[in-house]
Amino acid sequence: MAPQLKLRELKPGFGAEILDVDLKTADDETLDAVVDTFNKRGAILLRGQEMEPDDLMAFISRFGEPEGHTQTQFTLPGYPEIFILSNREVDGKPIGAHNDGVGWHTDYSYKEEPVKCTMLYAKEVPPEGSDTLLADQCAAYNALSEDRKAELDKLKLHHSYQHLMSTREFGRMELSEEMKAANPDVIHPLIRTHPANGRKALWVSTGTVKEIVGMPNPDGLELVDELVDFVTRDEFVHRHKWQVGDILMWDNRCTLHTGTVYDDTKYYRLMHRLWVKGDKPY
Repeated sequence: MAPQLKLRELKPGFGAEILDVDLKTADDETLDAVVDTFNKRGAILLRGQEMEPDDLMAFISRFGEPEGHTQTQFTLPGYPEIFILSNREVDGKPIGAHNDGVGWHTDYSYKEEPVKCTMLYAKEVPPEGSDTLLADQCAAYNALSEDRKAELDKLKLHHSYQHLMSTREFGRMELSEEMKAANPDVIHPLIRTHPANGRKALWVSTGTVKEIVGMPNPDGLELVDELVDFVTRDEFVHRHKWQVGDILMWDNRCTLHTGTVYDDTKYYRLMHRLWVKGDKPY
């Protein structure tokens, strides 16, 4: 019989904080229940965890095959699937990506098969700022009128890594021809169906979206901005305030997320980020 986890909603109808589970010592049945909770809730939080890189890899692998990273210069030595987010420097060189993930988006949406889920593990946390915001795209879809759902269901988005890297606020860069070839533009539906349970999500994003297919700009991008504004209304958003030892995971198939800035002249931040391979949106 599957164990009953002790849960607390992150916000009404979305996400779950899983209480009284130590991921390093939990048995297989408990860990299976954690994965099941993730698939049903859109996001999970476990606090007070003490995880070494091997522990992180063992846990993330329960959700599927770990995904590598487009940029490899900030991966943890010996662990190519663990990406470092930090503003610290060693010998004058940054040890991780800084202000990565600021701006509402879903991870790897510029890939044919975007990542299923994202996990962040907090090792060093500023006392203020650096919150992570999660938007429930299923709740946003359910709040649309039936006519609006039918209208948007026909639309497809043109996602582009090259567009993202040339326009984003932090970390702009000119891509090499190899990077361009490895990350060609893709087309994904605006309304996405979750493969685990069939629920629909208003799967809009910023940064990677170059246009709505068949809709000339600026009209297309204005509609994207309008929909992002809708999805990220307070009623659909959970704000996570970090503590050391937090593991926060969200489902990229049904959420939108953004990091927030902090005073990097006063504080340091260190996170480990892991991804799981996903499937083609439909």
